Amino acid sequence: MSKPILIDPLKFAREGRSLAGKAPVGELDERIRSDLADASGEVSYQLDGFIDEVRRPALRIRLTAALSVTCQRCLDGMPFSLDTDSVLTLFTSQDKLEEACEQDDTLDAILAEPELDAIALIEDEIIMGLPHSPKHDDCGRDTLSLAKADKPNPFAVLAALKRPKSE
Repeated sequence: MSKPILIDPLKFAREGRSLAGKAPVGELDERIRSDLADASGEVSYQLDGFIDEVRRPALRIRLTAALSVTCQRCLDGMPFSLDTDSVLTLFTSQDKLEEACEQDDTLDAILAEPELDAIALIEDEIIMGLPHSPKHDDCGRDTLSLAKADKPNPFAVLAALKRPKSE
């Protein structure tokens, strides 16, 4: 796992701070690496704090990476371009957070803690940006046909048992 970068999210947002860098995929949490075909490459990130139009502190997270995910058909690696841009609104109380989410169902919000691990936040955004079931449009080889080739139908044996024996 990567070394944490701890920030005070409210102060970060109110002061309009920015944090940018690159994180090697091989150093990210196992939750991410287990969904990838390999751990090569790096993720570029940009974290900006700001005050939104309703005067609430917020964080904008932008990520870009060229990753390799596992195709669910052929189990080979396939390229995936991660390009996300999301905004998290910060709240100091659970009640205000729930009220705001009820009024705006598109709002992404979190409860602001005294310390927030920016790397863990970036890792969570990567996980949400990965495809649920990646598949090539055309795997280049017909894996399913190869698996089915020259295999007898298991139900053919049952059908033979069902037929009356001719004596």
